[in-house]
Amino acid sequence: AAAAAAIGLWLDPAATFVWANALLGAFLAASFLLRALLVWHGSSELYQARVPPEHLEALDERMLPVYTILVPLYRDARVVPALSSALRSLDYPRSRLDIKLVLEEDDEETIRACREAGLEANVEFILVPPGEPRTKPKALNYALRFARGELLTIYDAEDLPDPLQLRRAVAAFQAAPADVVCLQARLNYFNWNENWLARMFTIEYSLWFDWFLPGLEALGIPIPLGGTSNHFRIEVLRALGGWDPFNVTEDADLGVRFTASGWRIGVLDSTTLEEANIEPRNWIRQRSRWIKGYLQTWLVYMRRPLWLARRLGPKGFAGFHFFIGGAFVGPLAYPVLAALFLLWLGTGVSMEELFPPPVLAAGLFCLLVGNGFLVFFHMLAAWARGRPSLVFWALTLPLYYLLMSVAAYRALWQLVRKPHYWEKTEHGLTSVSPAPCAPGA
Repeated sequence: AAAAAAIGLWLDPAATFVWANALLGAFLAASFLLRALLVWHGSSELYQARVPPEHLEALDERMLPVYTILVPLYRDARVVPALSSALRSLDYPRSRLDIKLVLEEDDEETIRACREAGLEANVEFILVPPGEPRTKPKALNYALRFARGELLTIYDAEDLPDPLQLRRAVAAFQAAPADVVCLQARLNYFNWNENWLARMFTIEYSLWFDWFLPGLEALGIPIPLGGTSNHFRIEVLRALGGWDPFNVTEDADLGVRFTASGWRIGVLDSTTLEEANIEPRNWIRQRSRWIKGYLQTWLVYMRRPLWLARRLGPKGFAGFHFFIGGAFVGPLAYPVLAALFLLWLGTGVSMEELFPPPVLAAGLFCLLVGNGFLVFFHMLAAWARGRPSLVFWALTLPLYYLLMSVAAYRALWQLVRKPHYWEKTEHGLTSVSPAPCAPGA
């Protein structure tokens, strides 16, 4: 592609730009239409893995499976007290909980904080020896060999899961077909109103986890898992080799691998609350790692595009491109297209040569219809999540997209220079006291 673009620019720069713009406009339009379809399906209760209260009450505690919880920590000493409280609040028999705190061997401060937390005997420390790549999935793979449970979930250090989440997952697995091997719980934030960045993050997550992921489940498109609160049948996870230790968005890769291997992922109607990033530099580091991981996932699976197309089918293959690909193509294209629009708006320079009528129509569709509806979708998701005060904050999404573009270009640079470097997200920066997640939330 790079060679074709270089040759095209050498032979006919204007025509090359028109074709590139036409392809980009078509891709962004298709990406938006897919998201609109996901909202249509995902906002329906039809595809929510809801567990009625009577099913939870009918669970025989003597028959509950052993549940392994992996909690990877690194430089997280300040959030260990809140983590201890969250683990103790889980409504699941202690004798059937197998909790592993996954710690880097040289992270003495966090190890000391965990030892001083007075955790129960069902909590084991797994000390990961130093070695490359130094990533969360490498640590999880190391800890996976020690897991004793039939089911397994991941919680991050700052997570506050619904106390009934494990029971809900057990009931959902029992009711689900045998090919459902993973359930992704919803994620949201307890400090959602702390500042502008936390509000935008909350709006984004409300749409992503409450509507987009259920829509992907409904349509049979690979679900890029979140980094936490995904619940697995452990034997299938082991059979597929665990996580890719070199991918810095490891659960997005695993979600595609499940689907390509013939397994299904469901969405669990249970929420885990997290700490929203409130510091711009910390947010950019975190988001650039996510986007770099999406780029890695797309590149890895596109090494064998025909194999992937056969495994996912036409619908899944298209969804893989327009959802996972759209997660990095959109932020990379946004500042360039916005600058061209502002140049035309501010100077009135004719761009008809670069934007012939069909290309202009696709661009205006993305600008006016696509962006307008995406703002509207975020408004609806914030309202449905029970955050009505956030509805009008969605009007500032263009500024949030600009920040996302900064992270995207940083991710592209790191993909070349430091592809497997894991940028640590600092937790415990919030001034909001985390309130426990209400059962059933």
